[in-house]
Amino acid sequence: MSSSRIFDEKAEKYDSWYERNRLIYLSELEAVRMLGCEKAVEIGVGTGRFARGTGVIAGIDPSIAMLKLAPSSIHRVQGVGEHLPFRSRAFACSMLIVTLCFVDDPLRVLEEASRISEKLIVCMVPRESPWGKLYSRLGREGHPFYSHARFYSVGEAIELASKAGFKPRRIISTLSYPPGEKRFEKPREVRLEEAESCGFTCIEFVKE
Repeated sequence: MSSSRIFDEKAEKYDSWYERNRLIYLSELEAVRMLGCEKAVEIGVGTGRFARGTGVIAGIDPSIAMLKLAPSSIHRVQGVGEHLPFRSRAFACSMLIVTLCFVDDPLRVLEEASRISEKLIVCMVPRESPWGKLYSRLGREGHPFYSHARFYSVGEAIELASKAGFKPRRIISTLSYPPGEKRFEKPREVRLEEAESCGFTCIEFVKE
């Protein structure tokens, strides 16, 4: 079963995670807001949880069921990141919020982001963090969402983005505590080594 089909079938279940884990979600949302910009497009917008207050004016996702749950205040488009239906330099920045791990061709998606925007924000669950190790294990055990994910290290994400013409400018992380806890943690700017150990890391990229 493809990842887009599973998101179509279980859109509401996926979205309900944010309600059950609200303090974790608010920590992640604050990290995105620290790097957000005006006139942004979110690639893999899903239900639009991270589009609120981050400057997102448009979102694209292959799952029509997810898009139906996204706020109507943003322009919603069904499609894939490898073939973005936007003109070159249409946006100030592109955002991928826990999206890179689900796309078929991450380099192609980042190249498309480079075509349509001057800035890129990638937020991810680092593979070697306690959270990344947990989600990877759950994926191997058949979790409906994580079984379709390929998690990356922060270093690997930076290497991929560099091939698309981007260089990192800032790294913001949160969830430095282990899985199982549920509390708000204020995100902060960190170095690469620390970012790899956090459960949620956002990297701000600019053109080379």
